Amino acid sequence: MEQPKKIRRPRGKAALIPNACIACGARCQSSCPTDAITMNDKGEPIIDTKTCIGCQQCVKVCPAQALELYFTPEELKIIAELDDASSTQAEDQEEQLTPEEIELNAYLDGFRGVWVFVEQTDGTAAKVAWELLGAGAKLASSLDVELCAIVLGDGVENLCQEAFRFGATKAYLIDDPLLRHYRTKPYAEGICALVDRYKPEIVLMGATGLGRDLAGAVATHLKTGLTADCTGLDVDEKRQLLQTRPAFGGNIMATIFCEKRRPQMASVRPHVMPMPCRDEKASGEIVRESINLTEADIPTKVLEVILDANQADDQDIGEAEFIISGGRGLLDKQNFQLLRELADELGGVVGSSRSAVDAGWIDVEHQVGQTGKTVRPKVYIACGISGAIQHLVGMQDADLIIAINRDPEAPIFEIADYGIVGDLFEIVPAITQSIRRAKAAQDQQSHSL
Repeated sequence: MEQPKKIRRPRGKAALIPNACIACGARCQSSCPTDAITMNDKGEPIIDTKTCIGCQQCVKVCPAQALELYFTPEELKIIAELDDASSTQAEDQEEQLTPEEIELNAYLDGFRGVWVFVEQTDGTAAKVAWELLGAGAKLASSLDVELCAIVLGDGVENLCQEAFRFGATKAYLIDDPLLRHYRTKPYAEGICALVDRYKPEIVLMGATGLGRDLAGAVATHLKTGLTADCTGLDVDEKRQLLQTRPAFGGNIMATIFCEKRRPQMASVRPHVMPMPCRDEKASGEIVRESINLTEADIPTKVLEVILDANQADDQDIGEAEFIISGGRGLLDKQNFQLLRELADELGGVVGSSRSAVDAGWIDVEHQVGQTGKTVRPKVYIACGISGAIQHLVGMQDADLIIAINRDPEAPIFEIADYGIVGDLFEIVPAITQSIRRAKAAQDQQSHSL
């Protein structure tokens, strides 16, 4: 007897919502596995419906939610019929679960809530903590759970109040002199004790030096999964955290999830998530806990804290307001001195593309892009950078982008606010000299007054 043909669920086609695209730099195009997307002169996607397979990758990566799936009336009818059938099938399957599946479901159901670790140094919070509260708020809303902050340190209760202003409704506080300086053991044990007691389903940390160290230690102790350096977060209908990060040298974006362990943990790069609005009137509940350790239990001791010299090149490019970046167009390591001189005049720092780092012209700490650092400066000046999508993703959210390149067709000009076509070896020194003259004139005027 011939088996009835199985009806496939329609996947739809990607479609652009009118007047919603912000020309972010072709994120949708780079995510499309079938090359169904091209970009027009305005930086908006043109979708080939014959090639589109409805995989939703472009929909997920769009920062402006300017793309959606379109279904024909016939497809919507099929979807409704399949949903009705699957609902009946799901009810039947629930009655046929194995003991192991029943046990797993009971274990997963015991975890609820989204937590964000508030990283701090000497009582000053890292900005990535507030960015993560903004991202965590969206996850908590989708899951219909509380958004909570984790605050550890010595004399840091004020950070709980600040966490409320950025969206948290509850803060778990461990305030102890043992936590004055970061050390892995007491911080990890403090967080693990909180997790064991209150059982959150998601824990987020900043992908900083401290965050990477702490997240790994916590995940190992809790025997759960951890995805590092995420650039995107979402949840699905099964309450699974979809953790997106670059893979294979930034050539593809991988989405990772943790099916059978909780909490689901991810570290997120600074400046990837937008800073949420701050509400001065917001308040919340502080849950005070203690740490069951003494100084003798901690193998590492902090003898002295030595601060780095305050030099421009030592400044974290992720915190800089002015970034002057160089790429392969600089031709040689020595030519980065041109950018340093301009950075000094602007009070900024020097950045670079991956090609300049690979060539050995500048240290990897200066790399901007998908496999480097994501930045949001007030002004970003790209010198001799063509504008590969991996680089654009790391800097396209700057308030003002200025591009200098010989090639008028360079992709960097598509997202630049101002473009200068010409020789950077003439243009950059000219800009530097112009700024110096303007400063000198201003000083002379102030002295005369």
